[in-house]
Amino acid sequence: MQIVFHAGAHNTDEDRIIKCLLKNRPDFSNLGVNVPPPSRYRKLLHQTLLAMHENAPSPDARDIMIEAILEEENCERLLLSNENFFCVPNMALRGGQFYDKGHERVQLLSELFEGDDIEVFLGICNPATYLPAQFRRTKFDDFADMTFGADPRDLRWSDLIYRIRENNPNVSLTVWCNEDTPLIWGQVIRELAGINPNEKIKGGFDLISEIMTSEGMKRFRAYLADNVDLSEMQKRRVISAFLDKFGRDEMIEEELDLPGWTEALVDELSDIYDEDVFEISRIPGVNYIAP
Repeated sequence: MQIVFHAGAHNTDEDRIIKCLLKNRPDFSNLGVNVPPPSRYRKLLHQTLLAMHENAPSPDARDIMIEAILEEENCERLLLSNENFFCVPNMALRGGQFYDKGHERVQLLSELFEGDDIEVFLGICNPATYLPAQFRRTKFDDFADMTFGADPRDLRWSDLIYRIRENNPNVSLTVWCNEDTPLIWGQVIRELAGINPNEKIKGGFDLISEIMTSEGMKRFRAYLADNVDLSEMQKRRVISAFLDKFGRDEMIEEELDLPGWTEALVDELSDIYDEDVFEISRIPGVNYIAP
C-alpha cells in the first residue's frame, strides 16, 4: 500500500488540506485512494509512535493499525494528515532547529508500516512569519525559550530536509512553500492523492477564495469559464494577476508583532529563507513543488 503522510508544518495549513481531501473522498475512493477522518488515526498513531520509543512494534501492529484506520474499506493509497506528526508546537524548535526529531518520526513510521511505500508531504514557510505565529500558540512567555536559544538567522528548513532524506532514503519526500500555496493548491492536492494532473477535484480554489474579494472570485471564475484550455502554468499566472488586483490585504498580510521584530530583521530572514528554499529545491530525492 502507498501511505501518504502530510506532516504540516505548523502555521502553514490549519487543516485546510485535510478538509479539501475529505471533500473529494467519494471521488478519490473510486480511484483507489482513501481519505479517512482524522479522528480514526491521529490519536491512535500518536500513541503508537510514542510506544515505539520504548519497544519495537509487534508483528501484527501494522495490520491492526490499517484495520482501525480503514474500518474494512479497501484502498491502494492512504492519505493521513497531522501538523503535529513531528511534535507539538512547544517542541518544534527544540535543539535550536526545526523539528529536531522529525527524521526519527519518519523512521518510526517506516518501521510501523514496513513493506508499504511511505511518502511524506511538508509545507514550509518563511521563519519571519512562522516564528511569530508559533510563539502565539506556545506556552512560552520568552521568545528565546521557544527557540531554545537559537538565533532565528541560524534556522534552516534544509537542515530538516537533509536529516529526513539521509535517515530515510526510501521515503518519498515532497516539499513546497506555504507562500506559494494559493498558486499550487490544485497540484498539492492532486500529488497527495497521486492522481492525474488534469483530474478534476472539488475545492480546487478554496484557498484562493479565502484571500480574494468576492468580486475578484466572480471575475476569476468567469475568466476560467471563457478560457477552459488553460495549462496549469497559465492558470497560475492568471491566479497571480487576480490576486494582485483583488487580494484581500487583511488576509494576505501576516502579523509580525514580536518585540524587536524590525523590518530589517524580517528582510534579512526573508533573504535567508529564499536561499534556503533554493538549497532545498536542489536536494536529491526531494520533489519540490515550485510555483
